[in-house]
Amino acid sequence: MSFDGKEGAMISLQEAADLTANYRNRNEGAVKGYFYGKDHLETLLSQNGCVGIRIYFGEDNTGTTQLVLVGANGSEDDLLGQVLENGTPCPPRCGSRNDLNS
Repeated sequence: MSFDGKEGAMISLQEAADLTANYRNRNEGAVKGYFYGKDHLETLLSQNGCVGIRIYFGEDNTGTTQLVLVGANGSEDDLLGQVLENGTPCPPRCGSRNDLNS
C-alpha cells in the first residue's frame, strides 16, 4: 500500500470531546495535548514528496510523554531531514476552556 495524503478522518466535535474526556479521565494530571506552530508544521509538509505527518510517542528524561513529528512520503517512509518536537504542553498553556481541554 501507499499513502495518498487522505489518511485519517475528520470527526465531529462531540466525538473529539468524548475521546479527549476518556483520556483525561484515565490519565488525571497528565499533559492533555501539545501545540506546534504553523511554521514548523509547514516545514515538515513542504519536504519533497511529503504527503502527511507521522507522530511518534516518545518519553523525556522525566518520564513525560512527548510527541515526535516527521513528514512521511507516499511510500510510507519517514522523511528524516526535519524532525519536530518540543511542543508547548497543555497544561499549562491550554487557552480558553473548551470541550477538548476541560
